[in-house]
Amino acid sequence: MNKNALLDAFKTAFGVPPFEQIKNEHYLPAYQEAIRQHKAEINAIVNNADAPTFANTIEALEYSGRLLDQVDNIFGNLMAANTNSKMQALAKDISPLLSAHIDDINLNKRLFERVKIVYTQTDKQVLNTEQRALLKETYKSFVRGGANLSKADSAGFREINKEVDVLSIQFGENLLAETNNFELWTDKPDDLAGLPQNIINVAKVSAKSRGHKDGWAFTLDQPSLMPFMTYSQKRALREQLFKGYISRGNNDNEHDNREIVLKIVNLRLERAKLLGYRCHADFILADNMAKNTRNVFNMMDAVMPKALNMAKKERDELQRLADNDGADIKIKPWDWRYYSERVRREKYDLDEEQLRPYFKLENVRDSLFDIARRLYGIKFERNRDTPTYHKEVEAYEVLDINGLVTGILYMDFFPRSSKRGGAWMTSFRKQYYENDKKVIPVISIVTNFTKPADDKPSLLTFEEVRILFHEFGHSLHGLLSDCRYRSLSGTGVPRDFVEMPSQIMENWASEPEVMKNYFKHYKTGDPIPDDLIKKIRNSARFNAGFAITEYTAAAYLDMYWHTITSPVTIGVNEFEASRMERLGLIPEIIVRYCSTCFSHIFAGGYSAGYYAYMWAEIIDADAFQAFQETSVFDKETARRFRETILSRGRTEDAIELYKKFRGREPEPEAYFKRKGLKGPL
Repeated sequence: MNKNALLDAFKTAFGVPPFEQIKNEHYLPAYQEAIRQHKAEINAIVNNADAPTFANTIEALEYSGRLLDQVDNIFGNLMAANTNSKMQALAKDISPLLSAHIDDINLNKRLFERVKIVYTQTDKQVLNTEQRALLKETYKSFVRGGANLSKADSAGFREINKEVDVLSIQFGENLLAETNNFELWTDKPDDLAGLPQNIINVAKVSAKSRGHKDGWAFTLDQPSLMPFMTYSQKRALREQLFKGYISRGNNDNEHDNREIVLKIVNLRLERAKLLGYRCHADFILADNMAKNTRNVFNMMDAVMPKALNMAKKERDELQRLADNDGADIKIKPWDWRYYSERVRREKYDLDEEQLRPYFKLENVRDSLFDIARRLYGIKFERNRDTPTYHKEVEAYEVLDINGLVTGILYMDFFPRSSKRGGAWMTSFRKQYYENDKKVIPVISIVTNFTKPADDKPSLLTFEEVRILFHEFGHSLHGLLSDCRYRSLSGTGVPRDFVEMPSQIMENWASEPEVMKNYFKHYKTGDPIPDDLIKKIRNSARFNAGFAITEYTAAAYLDMYWHTITSPVTIGVNEFEASRMERLGLIPEIIVRYCSTCFSHIFAGGYSAGYYAYMWAEIIDADAFQAFQETSVFDKETARRFRETILSRGRTEDAIELYKKFRGREPEPEAYFKRKGLKGPL
C-alpha cells in the first residue's frame, strides 16, 4: 500500500518536504488526518482541568496544528507555483474543509473563554515581550475570527468564510486559465519589427511549445508581454496584446470573474458588519499600521495629484514624439511603453536592451548572495541533493557566520503553465523554537523571468533585477527571523510593514558599488561601464508619473471596493468606471489591474491592502537613508536593521521596532526626494 508521504516524518536533510514522494492522492487524506490531530490537541486544551495559564492555553494553542501547517504550506505553495488540474479540483474540496476547521477553533466558546481569562490577567503574569505579543495576538485573532458572535451570527459567519475561500480559489484559477489561453501568434516576419532578437528567439520557442510548426507566439506572461509592448512597431498588435491582458476574467466565457468579484466584496462587507465594522477596509486596517481608511486615503490623496501632473507632462512628451513621426495618432494606453522607451533613448541615451547583457540571471542572483554576506554575514551554498518540486527549482543552504545551516532557500525563476504570474516569496516552514531548539525556516522565491533560449542565458531587464532584489528582501525577512513563536516570526507582520524589508533591498540594485562589482557582460565578463551606471541612475525618475499613477489608481480601486457600506448592485465594469472617473485619470493611463484580474485583492492577501507598497516605500526610503548616512555596507547599521527589524517579526508593534532602528518615527522627505515629488506629504 502506498504510504502517505505527507503524514510520514520527513527523512530529508533539515526536514524539507520530500516533493518527489508526494502524490496528488496524498493531499486530501493528509488534510483530514492533520485536522483530526489538531482537533484532538484543541480538545486537550479545552478539557484541561487546571486553571488557564499562558503555558497550558496560549503556548499550547501556538504549538498545536504543526502537521496541518506542514500539509497546508506544501499544498498552498504548489497550487501557486506548480499546480495541475487534479490539485485545482482538490482545492475546492479542501478549502471548505479547512475553512470549517478554522471556524471551529475561532468559534469554540470554551476555548475562547480560557484565552480570555489569561488575557484579562495579563498584568498579573510575568511575561517577556514576545510572550506578551503572542498573548495579545492570540486574543485578537479570536475576536477577529468571530469569537464574540452569537450562535446565530456564527452560523452565517461560517458560511461566508467558506464561500469567500472557494470564490477566491476560482478567481485565481480563472485568471491562470485566461493567461494561459491567450496567445498572439504570427508567421509574418514583418510583425516582428522593432523586437529585440532575444525576444524573437523566445517567441519562436514558445510557438513550438504551444503546438505550432512555425512562427512566433507572444503571451501574457510578463517576459513576453512587456518587451512586446516596449519595442513592437506594430501598433495594432500592441493593442491586441494589451487588451488581452487587461480583459482577463472579463470575456463572457467560462472563466469570467465579474460575478465572483461582486460576490466576494459583498460577502466581505457582510462579514465585516457581523464583526462590528462599518466596512471590510475598517476590519483589515484595524490590524495594520495605517489603522483606518482616513490615513490611507490621506496618503494617496497627497501623492496622486502630484503624480498625475507628472504623468500629464510625460504624456505630452510622448505625444510630441508621435507627432514628429508624422504618425497621426493620439497616444493610447498601448502606446505608452513604446513611446516612453523611445523618449528614454533620446533623453538619456539609454536602451533597456543595452542593459540586458549585464544582467545575466546567475550574476544577479550571486550579487544578492554576496550583498547578504557583506551585510549580515550569511552564505548561500547550492545543494543539488535537496528535493525540489520542479526540475527548474534551485535549492540553497543558508549558513551563518559559524558555518551552521540556518535556513533553506528555494529559487524558482521561470514561467510555466502550472505557475501563476507575478513574483512572490513564501515559506514552506517558518522559523520558530521548539523545546528551546531553533527550527530553521524553509523559504521560497518564485518569479517569472525570461527563460534561456538558444545560446543565450536568461538576461533580465533592470526592472526584473529590481523585482528579484525585492523578493530577496522578503526572503531575508524570513531567513533571518529569530522568534520563539511561529505565528509571530518572519514576515508575519502587518501588511503595510511587510513590504518595507523587501523594498529597502531594491536600493542596493542601483548602487554603483554593487553594479560595478557584480553586473558583468555575459559574453566578455566586462563590468557594466560607468556611463551606463550613470545613465541608469540619472533616469531613475523617468516615467515616474506614469508608474506612480497607475499603481495608485489600483490602490484606490482596492479601497473603493472595500469601503462600500452597502452591497454593490451594479456591474463590476460600471462600478470600476465610476470610481476611476473620480480620480481624473488621463485616458492614456488606466489602472494597473482591472478588477477581474486583480489577483492581489481577490485571490491573494491584499484586500484593502494594496496601498501597502506605497506606505512601506515611504518607510523604506527613510530607512535606507540611515545606510546612506554612513555607508550602504555599514556593518553597524546592518546589524541594527537585522536585530530590530529582520529578526523580530511581530514580537512588538511595527512602529516601535522601527523607532528602535531609526531612533524616531519614519519621515516622508526621503520618499518625495526619491520620486521627484515636491511638497509635504
